[in-house]
Amino acid sequence: MRRVERNEILGLGDYEAIRPQFRARVIEEKKRRRFAVGPHATVVLENHDTVLMQIQEMLRTERITKEAAIQHEIDVYNELVPNPGEISCTLMFEISDKDERDAFLSRAKDAEKNMSLAVRGAKHPVQWDRAREIPDRTSAVHYLKIPLSEDAIAAIRGGEPIEFVVEHPAYSHTAALAREIIASIIEDLG
Repeated sequence: MRRVERNEILGLGDYEAIRPQFRARVIEEKKRRRFAVGPHATVVLENHDTVLMQIQEMLRTERITKEAAIQHEIDVYNELVPNPGEISCTLMFEISDKDERDAFLSRAKDAEKNMSLAVRGAKHPVQWDRAREIPDRTSAVHYLKIPLSEDAIAAIRGGEPIEFVVEHPAYSHTAALAREIIASIIEDLG
């Protein structure tokens, strides 16, 4: 999948002019790329457009205009764009009450080490950003990559069911992916 390039990034004024339409389009796209895994986890499949919006929004929020800082944001967020043969996603544990969320994140320490994508019964473990690990808890937000074998890719393209699995004592849930989500994965795999 194509990474975001510098020439795609609009200046703050130009972005403000198109922001409502651009955000509406990408938010609508994200709706068909989002699924729940149990009551507290949401996964969004990342692609070029979701990353482009994240970069533009970060530049806007932080009022970033220096060229080196813009390139830094592009480089950081381009890590979310899937490489060939892999899926890229963001998993968020969403609990609104701060105390309840903090307690859950402590109980769910290492949850990211217990996540996978199951295709034809074979589990493909996620890879996570080890630099974002927290010693005594899991993070509320995980940036994940899921490398797939050629057999798994063929099975996905052939319409086999797919499940996202979290198998942790504090949070054990499986989500059977809907046809629309699988279509997004096939699109991302090219």
